[in-house]
Amino acid sequence: MKTTLFAGASVGLIILASASAASAQSIDYGAMEQLFNEPVTTSATGSPQRATEAPADMQIISADDIRRSGETNLPGILQRVAGIDVLNFSAGQSDVNVRGYDQVSSPRLLVLVNGRQVYLDHYGLTVWSTIPVQLDEIRQIEVVKGPNSALFGFNAVSGVVNIITFNPKFDTRNVATVRLGDHGQKSASLVATHKFGSAVSARFSVGADERDEWATSGVLPTASTLHDPQRLATALDVVAQLAPKTELRVEGSWSNIQEDSVAGGFGYSTMKMITGSGKATLTSDTQWGQIQAQAYQNQLTAKYGLAGGIRWENTINVVSLQDLFKIGAAHTIRLGGEYRHNTLNTAPIGGADVSYDVWSASAMWNWAITDKLTTTTAVRLDKLQLDRSGLFPARIPLADNNLWNRDVSEPSVNFTAAWRPTDFDTFRASYARGVQAPSLIELGGVQLASGPVFLLGNPKLEPTIVVNYEAAYDRQLKGAKLGVRLFIQDWSNLKSSIGTTALDIYPTATTAPGFTYRNSSDSKTKGVELLASGKVAEGLNWRADYTYTDVKDSLFPGMNATARYVAFESTTPSYRGNVGADWTKGPWEADANLHYVGDFKWYDITNGALQPVKAYASLSSRVGYKLDNGVTVALSGQNLLKEQQKQTRGLQAERQMLLSVSKAW
Repeated sequence: MKTTLFAGASVGLIILASASAASAQSIDYGAMEQLFNEPVTTSATGSPQRATEAPADMQIISADDIRRSGETNLPGILQRVAGIDVLNFSAGQSDVNVRGYDQVSSPRLLVLVNGRQVYLDHYGLTVWSTIPVQLDEIRQIEVVKGPNSALFGFNAVSGVVNIITFNPKFDTRNVATVRLGDHGQKSASLVATHKFGSAVSARFSVGADERDEWATSGVLPTASTLHDPQRLATALDVVAQLAPKTELRVEGSWSNIQEDSVAGGFGYSTMKMITGSGKATLTSDTQWGQIQAQAYQNQLTAKYGLAGGIRWENTINVVSLQDLFKIGAAHTIRLGGEYRHNTLNTAPIGGADVSYDVWSASAMWNWAITDKLTTTTAVRLDKLQLDRSGLFPARIPLADNNLWNRDVSEPSVNFTAAWRPTDFDTFRASYARGVQAPSLIELGGVQLASGPVFLLGNPKLEPTIVVNYEAAYDRQLKGAKLGVRLFIQDWSNLKSSIGTTALDIYPTATTAPGFTYRNSSDSKTKGVELLASGKVAEGLNWRADYTYTDVKDSLFPGMNATARYVAFESTTPSYRGNVGADWTKGPWEADANLHYVGDFKWYDITNGALQPVKAYASLSSRVGYKLDNGVTVALSGQNLLKEQQKQTRGLQAERQMLLSVSKAW
């Protein structure tokens, strides 16, 4: 690994000697969007690009889209995107993934806020309510499909959700919002921006919300075991211009949430989480290119009501350095290195810590071969060093810290060729290889005694590898846009949940038997996405999408897909889609979206058996009116077609209506 890093650095220094400097530190997204007349992204290559020219299958959700949707949370917004799967288990808990393979505590989606990961490392999942961002401060959400670790970072396996907030340097965002609705819904948020002279700008946000939990509709769960979801979050974003070509951006955030969480055959339990983070990014334009140094720390306290109470404390520290530069007009290069340290206590039986260090080196080359043909190549090598320190409880299996002394090295690759033969046609072909590392809980963070049997992590777990092949075509017509995506994915060494129907570790004279996580199966997916959007008349737009996926699982010997919660062939819907429209005229605006999900099966919350979930359609809508004084009044609703609707095998989603009043200044 050291040899690889040294060789890469040597080559990089030779290239840098002839490189020209990159663009300015911060990107004014608003100005760039007006210039190109479409959303702009910098996240894939580091340089500003039209969304249609990005070297990844990316869909951008704008601030206007978010406002018009009337949705109150991020999963509700994301389910309007083609190929996105959302499982709604309670009024607070939703799990999201891309193109199938969704599950409880879905671990395959990298979620970022301004480049900082907000998925939670202890189990590698995203608890969406913990993300310390108010909807009013989001400039855009970039949804990237397929493995993109080489372009976006560690563990971007099935896709990336990149949340970009308004930059206080360029955007003066001041808005206060209050929402009230049925089922005990109430929320309030504030976003305020202030300029401290010409060099320092800051944005502050705070928000709180709560509502009643969805009502019980069967014998289990009982109402006494459920709790109403609650959320409080705040964030601060400061940008300082230290010199004409040097900028420092400091971000801090905190959140505190409570919600009911479903955990397979264990049913529902209350989950409480406190998150805190701090990040500093220093960017400077130099004669060697645009150099960016970044460091952040994420802290998590997670409390689960299972097994009499489980408490995990997780801290991750990440530092990175990258250089973005051009060679001539045709070549954009990005070289980077990253180090992360991640540690977690064992629970509910404590006395030890599990940790890993990850050293990463990456390179990206964007080559404009002609004004119509562009290629982007990215590679990344991650070397994970696992460790465990501390004591073991009596009779637990695998009671040897040396079992955790192992290294795992895996490369990630992204390659895309984009061809625009005309101003109206775009073809893209891509290949990607992504790596999903096991989480710290899976590697040993869980230690639980269930009678004479232990439930514990497995230090020998191998990473999951996914390979994706994709072809895409977009056609711009007069007043409409059409798109098609064809994709094939190969998954190897998918990881299972802990199974409790067959022992994984047999007892000995000195150790008890055990259940643990296992590499359980391979899987293949093929599918197609169809997208269409357009304008009927001035102010009236329409959109539609359809996704088909075909999943085939190949279980390893002795594995039971249902007992291990890896029956993706059954739990991935073959069909889903959206049909929607939005309308704006003067102070009025309206939006409606019909979301459809075909038949699939899901695990019963009491015994884990697969049970059918019939196809369903859910309707969301909003009507808003903007007054002259910056006040907007809106009425919105979700799940409008039925009072209660079965969307999983858990609690049924409820119809909800919401009145919101916001003031912008």
